[in-house]
Amino acid sequence: MVQAMHGGSLGVGYGLKYQARCLSDVKADTDHTSFIAGTLIIFLRIGSNQVEFYQVHLIRLSSGGTELVCEGLFSHPNEIWDLASCPFDQRIFSTVFSTGESYGAAICQIPELYGQLSSPQLERIASLDAHVGKINCILWWTSGRHDKLISVDEENVVLWGLDCSKKSAQVTAEDESGIYIWDLRTLKAPVQELLGHTHWTWAVRSNPEYDGMILSAGSDSTVNLWLASSFSSSTELMSESRVESRTRKMDPLLNSYNGYEDSVYGLAWSLREPWIFASLSYDGRVVVESVKPFLSIK
Repeated sequence: MVQAMHGGSLGVGYGLKYQARCLSDVKADTDHTSFIAGTLIIFLRIGSNQVEFYQVHLIRLSSGGTELVCEGLFSHPNEIWDLASCPFDQRIFSTVFSTGESYGAAICQIPELYGQLSSPQLERIASLDAHVGKINCILWWTSGRHDKLISVDEENVVLWGLDCSKKSAQVTAEDESGIYIWDLRTLKAPVQELLGHTHWTWAVRSNPEYDGMILSAGSDSTVNLWLASSFSSSTELMSESRVESRTRKMDPLLNSYNGYEDSVYGLAWSLREPWIFASLSYDGRVVVESVKPFLSIK
């Protein structure tokens, strides 16, 4: 919607519909002019009950510069008092919030497939719990891939190191034709099961640079290349694959290498060139392959 602003200039407007005080540009979005905005308290009446809720809007300027479009609308658990975007990942941002009794701060992440969800929820990836008083703001490093940020209250400045990798995730080979991905914090059941072998699985290896990229090998004379979303910790990898996943749901099995004449027991990624791996079959044959043809990664 285009509307006239004060002074006779034309500006492009977008209405949150509710009271708000927080706005930030999405620094890591190099393809679009994007902003995130957070609302204060919103009252919704459901029957005889009045429910409080809060929203974060992802807003994008159209290519012609004539319209502001809502790209995503996400619920937030508390009233938002400050927003700041991550300089290296367009899905990550910080919030300062009020619970009514106290203040808090957190690092949130927009879900990867938010465009395909009917009611997308923000993922909290870290809580900044060192403060006891009112928190004023969160400050990120101005540009580049720096993992340090600062939270500021009325008396203290706290320096944080942000690690977005999922070090609590592990992958295991299963005798019965597959691999399991586990969250070590909740071991009741695997978070993902990848069944791509027709016989026993003997080896599994995660890529040294991108944990979501996994190789598995077995006695079916096959090496499988996977891209497991529940295990991935790389923002570069996932931001590239997210573009493709908007148009189709990605199969985690990217490719099967089946030119072997015996069981495959050995797998090794190259640390120097992480798109190269070697495999060893029981007949003593070593094969070196590149995974680049199957990935859309810079």
